[in-house]
Amino acid sequence: MKTIFLGRSSSRFFIFLLILACILMAADLYTSKVRDSRSYLSLVLTPLQWFVDLPSRFAGEVSDVVVDRGLLVKENAKLKADALILERKVQLNAALRRENDRLRELVGGSLRIDEEVELVELIGVNPDPFQHQVIIDRGSESQVVIGQPVLDAGGVMGQVTELSHYTSRVMLITDARHALPVELNRNGFRSIALGKGQLDELELEHVPDTVDITVGDLIVTSGLGGRFPRGYPVALVSEVIRDPGQQFAKVVIKPTAMLDKSRHLLLVQMPVKLQEPLILGEGDE
Repeated sequence: MKTIFLGRSSSRFFIFLLILACILMAADLYTSKVRDSRSYLSLVLTPLQWFVDLPSRFAGEVSDVVVDRGLLVKENAKLKADALILERKVQLNAALRRENDRLRELVGGSLRIDEEVELVELIGVNPDPFQHQVIIDRGSESQVVIGQPVLDAGGVMGQVTELSHYTSRVMLITDARHALPVELNRNGFRSIALGKGQLDELELEHVPDTVDITVGDLIVTSGLGGRFPRGYPVALVSEVIRDPGQQFAKVVIKPTAMLDKSRHLLLVQMPVKLQEPLILGEGDE
């Protein structure tokens, strides 16, 4: 390493600088003019100091940006996870509220009927589009019998057609093989509600063209046939087509039960055990 002050001339220069520094310190300590001059000098040197400090400041800001971005990425990921959890809780709460509403409707519906009922749950649906059937979580071990009516909060859904030990198969009233004795609630006109293989539609059989029936009339069970007690809501009249050349009117009715939505159902306890369900062509009509 090369020495800064080397030789006689360099030693003299060093001594000169040392003496000058002592004079300046003394002047700065005891003379105000020197202090003023130093402030002006600092003002002149400020841009140079700022320029010299620029690389350090730039490096610090880059470091802060990198660190802040990492923190932001972590915080963003955490917020997304929290949002998903909260959204799941909101959806769960909404589902629970809807389920509670349906259960309250079922309880309210059970209070309006005289027969004893049991709350059951739908656990399966027949995938065959030509057979409208569902499966409930009660079977022969729970004293379920063939032909036992099944309701939801809106009205009649169907009846038990098959049994196993712990489950039962229920044929819905819209099945093309199902027939249900009904009557017009307004005037007592009796008819048979036939399934058409569509979840939102039934048809009344052999309705004379002269019968007083209008859109919006309530259709209820008539109690005939011994399968369904009288007075259970079945459907509302949605369409009445009268053809002057025909003896019978075409009456289309829409089920009041939510056949494709209800999960909690009511199984009606009949006073006598039934042996066969009311199925078109196999039971009473």
